[in-house]
Amino acid sequence: MVTLHKKNKRKDYVESFAYRRPVDASTLIIVNASNEVLLGKRSSKHIFMPEQYVFPGGRVDPGDSRVFCPIEAEPELIKELTETVSKARAQGIAMAAVRETFEETGLILGSPWKHLIQTKSPSWRPFFNQGMVPALNRLKFFTRAITPPGQVRRYDTRFFLAKAKYLTGELQGNGELLDLRWMNIAQATSLPLSPITTLVLQVLKEYQNGNSTHPSILLKEIAGAALKTE
Repeated sequence: MVTLHKKNKRKDYVESFAYRRPVDASTLIIVNASNEVLLGKRSSKHIFMPEQYVFPGGRVDPGDSRVFCPIEAEPELIKELTETVSKARAQGIAMAAVRETFEETGLILGSPWKHLIQTKSPSWRPFFNQGMVPALNRLKFFTRAITPPGQVRRYDTRFFLAKAKYLTGELQGNGELLDLRWMNIAQATSLPLSPITTLVLQVLKEYQNGNSTHPSILLKEIAGAALKTE
């Protein structure tokens, strides 16, 4: 339990979380044919970044590394992820991006499968009940960012890209993300964005304009010392 004191309240609050270990998380940047991205507003009930617009995503669940997935991610994506985690964990991180996107937006990055997949994972059962399996081969690694120390939540987030044409389903949220909408980067900057979303949109703009620098390097250059990236 965190106790806040009247004197130096903000300082005490920040120091209380200074050494919190980041939790693995995954985010999916979905880009349509008009170069628009899908964003949604986090509920006011969230402790972390309430009422800010973000890409769909969330923390990696234990089941993400264990459930059946016959469609493997591309070797280039696995290579990027396994620089910091095991291959099993890498697949779990990629799977989390697909699952969280389905939960928060109703959109499925998947392919039809010959039979209904049975699973003990309650997080994955709704997805498999659609008769689909995750299409990890449609994911592209984009960048990685770690929430700075001192925050109430800290995440080690991997950002992935996917083209909207590979997703199916009806756009509808589960309450975690509200006001889901497609918009170009210029429009998005007028919204209340989380700091990391703002940074990643800047990197995405450079990427769309043909900048060949690796997005993770661009993110470091744009963020400077304000954001820890590896």
